[in-house]
Amino acid sequence: MSAFDDSRLDDPAALKAADHLLRRLAMAGARVRAELEAADDVLSSLTSDGFRPRAIVAAGRDARLVRAVLEPVCPVPFVAWPGPGLPGWAGPLDLVIVLGGQSEDNDALSAAGEAARRGCGLMVAAPEDSPVAIASAGLRHAIRMPSQSDDQLAGAVAVLQGLHQMELGPVVDAKSVAAMLDDVAISCSPNNDVSSNPGKEFALVLADSLPLVWGGSVLAARAARRVVEALRLASGRPALAADAGHLLPVLNQPPRDLFADPFDQGDELRPALIILDDGLADDSVIETRNKLALKAERHEVRVHVVKQADGTDIARYAALTQQGRYAAAYLGIGLGRYGTPTDDAPAEPGIPSEDPAW
Repeated sequence: MSAFDDSRLDDPAALKAADHLLRRLAMAGARVRAELEAADDVLSSLTSDGFRPRAIVAAGRDARLVRAVLEPVCPVPFVAWPGPGLPGWAGPLDLVIVLGGQSEDNDALSAAGEAARRGCGLMVAAPEDSPVAIASAGLRHAIRMPSQSDDQLAGAVAVLQGLHQMELGPVVDAKSVAAMLDDVAISCSPNNDVSSNPGKEFALVLADSLPLVWGGSVLAARAARRVVEALRLASGRPALAADAGHLLPVLNQPPRDLFADPFDQGDELRPALIILDDGLADDSVIETRNKLALKAERHEVRVHVVKQADGTDIARYAALTQQGRYAAAYLGIGLGRYGTPTDDAPAEPGIPSEDPAW
């Protein structure tokens, strides 16, 4: 297992070699703005106009993110569909949302085709030359968001903005989402040293730990899963995002041996509890969080809190996820997996080339 070298986090040569990764992270806010600008004509024409579907089905990438935002407030039933096709009951009274990327997504393609066959309402967010966009090009009543990149979050923000204007979802304030991502980019910039950089500080916590990531709200839990994907990819180590019932048993760790020689510990890694706090003040969430933190303290498990309590739901989700992705990037740099001549990392740390929504 690679040893973590914290000096690489402030080493100009190592950071320059990983510039393509860090630059893509820094441009997340710009991609959201570009997505909104490209979809401006479509969004400006979207209103409720008295239309309310019987139900909404979301398919394709990040369908569960759309569900996490909509489900608490959506006035109609909502389903995130994990497989090909559509539920048997979906028909002309229902709205199907398909989020597609540049690469071929057989499930999203199947859902779009099935929606067209059954006469469902259809909202598609995909690059114009993507398979999903091409499949829906001949449909007269389809709503098409012309995505400008393969950025899942940017496409989802545009769709959520449209659904809000149709009175099917909460306030999104897409501009604030982009601004929040810019703020994360500034605070986690490679130009900031470890003492003033929350992304690098987070990476130091992860350097010799196996992360157990927990988010109390539905959206924070979704962010936890995205962060874990990024950490696994960056480190090649196990990482777990789960609810408290699954994490509490893993916190049962033996006490540290105060007299053990640290140089004889080999590759032994202890868990670290990472709490993603989106400011949700629900009593049950606070109680569960306290239970996790107390048990971690009893078993000498380190606890690290990442907090973002400002902004709309999707803005807080974006900020928490982006901080985790920066931490993953710096973890990969510290481990020598990113920013080296043999670096074969994907375009964005923590985003596999084919990233399923499930």
